[in-house]
Amino acid sequence: MKIKLTVSYDGTNYCGWQVQPNGITVQQVLEDALFLATGERTRITGSGRTDAGVHAQGQVAHFETKSSIPPEKFYKALNARLPEDIKVIKSELADDHFHACNNAKKKTYTYSLYMSEVENPLRERYAVRVDENINIEKMKEVAKLLVGEHDFKAFCASGSGAKTTVRTIYNINIENVNGEIKILVTGNGFLYNMVRIIVGTLIGVSKNEIDKADVQKMLTTGKRPQSIKTLSPKGLCLTSVEYE
Repeated sequence: MKIKLTVSYDGTNYCGWQVQPNGITVQQVLEDALFLATGERTRITGSGRTDAGVHAQGQVAHFETKSSIPPEKFYKALNARLPEDIKVIKSELADDHFHACNNAKKKTYTYSLYMSEVENPLRERYAVRVDENINIEKMKEVAKLLVGEHDFKAFCASGSGAKTTVRTIYNINIENVNGEIKILVTGNGFLYNMVRIIVGTLIGVSKNEIDKADVQKMLTTGKRPQSIKTLSPKGLCLTSVEYE
């Protein structure tokens, strides 16, 4: 049978989602827990990779098993064997044709910022500090340029193996609640470091390092100004994955 999982994790101590030889990953820890629970060495497939240090609230994954554990109870069996920074929120029986990655239609990432003159130790693990004079309205205005289908080559870090840099952004929502800034980006897929570069671009606009015309030029030329930073992974969280 095929099991669908919804997984939440703090990515601080992990080298991303995907199994790799040079460091411990979320996928590896989940597969080890599955082995302890079932005795099966089984590949767990995620909706997509999250990079080192990136968190997840609603990562979706699937695996196949011959175990007699009821699908809706699998989360308990796994959580009993998982560390405190990785937990399965929900487990359920999936259709035989379900594929966590190939069937995903929309993903939403949230990037967290906070406005403060000094670093706040209680916020630093999951958010990035910005100056108190950041211009939210200017960020919202420029974010509208990025909504729709575009070539996001300028928003992709080097080292990407993507076949195409064309992606569709359905929505960018920027919320400011008492200095806590949440930037929610929903799209059909994302390039390597894409959301972190988008947020870095919006901050660059807020600081008057670039303007609206520069962002438009990034979309048309595929080139990114050197002043635009790729923000830290600690502020990024995979919030949800949507399927038909």
